[in-house]
Amino acid sequence: MNIDTLKLPCYNKLMNNIPQLFKKWQDLQPLKEDMERDINQKFMVDFNYNSNHMEGNTLTYGQTKLLLLFGDVMGNARMQDYEEMKAHNVGLEWMKSMARDKDRMLSEVFIRELNRIILVRDFYKTSRDGDYRYEIKVGTYKTRPNSVITPSGELFDYASPEETPSLMGDLVKWYCKEEKKGKLKIEELAALFHYRYIRIHPFEDGNGRIARLIVNYILLRHGYPMIVVRTDDRDNYLETLHNCDLLTGKIPFDGANASLEQVKPLTEYIADILEKKLETIIKFVKGEIKDFIEVKDDPVFDPLFDPLYAKLNDNQKIIFSLIRENPYINYDKLAAKTGRSRATIKRIIQQLKQENYIERIGSDKTGHWKILSP
Repeated sequence: MNIDTLKLPCYNKLMNNIPQLFKKWQDLQPLKEDMERDINQKFMVDFNYNSNHMEGNTLTYGQTKLLLLFGDVMGNARMQDYEEMKAHNVGLEWMKSMARDKDRMLSEVFIRELNRIILVRDFYKTSRDGDYRYEIKVGTYKTRPNSVITPSGELFDYASPEETPSLMGDLVKWYCKEEKKGKLKIEELAALFHYRYIRIHPFEDGNGRIARLIVNYILLRHGYPMIVVRTDDRDNYLETLHNCDLLTGKIPFDGANASLEQVKPLTEYIADILEKKLETIIKFVKGEIKDFIEVKDDPVFDPLFDPLYAKLNDNQKIIFSLIRENPYINYDKLAAKTGRSRATIKRIIQQLKQENYIERIGSDKTGHWKILSP
């Protein structure tokens, strides 16, 4: 199918700003240590939240931030979701270390280990029809066929278990060869790998998360800032992959060897996100904007997002969120949960009170905190 006949989401078709923006990004290197730490923390929370939420994780953005930055478990989410989020972050950090090792090329061993890390341990899943349960072996290529039901109700098959080892070997060899040649644009290299990998779907679980991790492996390895596919853009993301499916056809082998023209929808989708990320992060480093966040800024999206919360600094946000979750929490418990001294907690509380964000009702021993309207 010709790409011109498809009804595609509206992306930037020109894709001519990435080289210029990348040059500006390179000119800003190396970043100051505190700036780099701030950017890494923002990405850690945003990427882990979005990539896992897209696959059904129930943690809110605020819960994810508290978990990853302070090791705090808050709310009524399943412990499995907390464990999954922490494991995904371990995978992210390991992926980053591998991407920075320029002497170590991409390998199947790396991809299988990444799957093992984010899934933690073997577990059981129920079949689509609910008739039986089967075991998921982490870090191991699939042993049974996998497929997806399309919006039209069709069964869309991925590569068979028998094809998978050979196709994955070919994919990794292709990537290493293309990386050495250096002729593809970064968004083309990332899109081709992502789509070909997804059409193989080598594991029985975790394939989408692995695909997005490796896109960022490719970007980081070549000096680009890493990107987030936002969970609120999930429909556009899946539609983009579906449009690539229409161009390549239903045969898994063809999808696993898709051409650059056939993955053009995904190339443009990734380019659009990367261009916006470069524009935003350059402004942030230059001090032209004070903050940025790669999630949907909507009060319905997370109870921690409201006009008041958005005005707080990072330390105030942590204390504010804990008070909001438990209005009866005291200074000692706040200190224990955040790892800060009681004096520091008192200072932050005093700032929140002076700004009329919170007030104390009753005594220190028997009273409680009240969140004030902005």
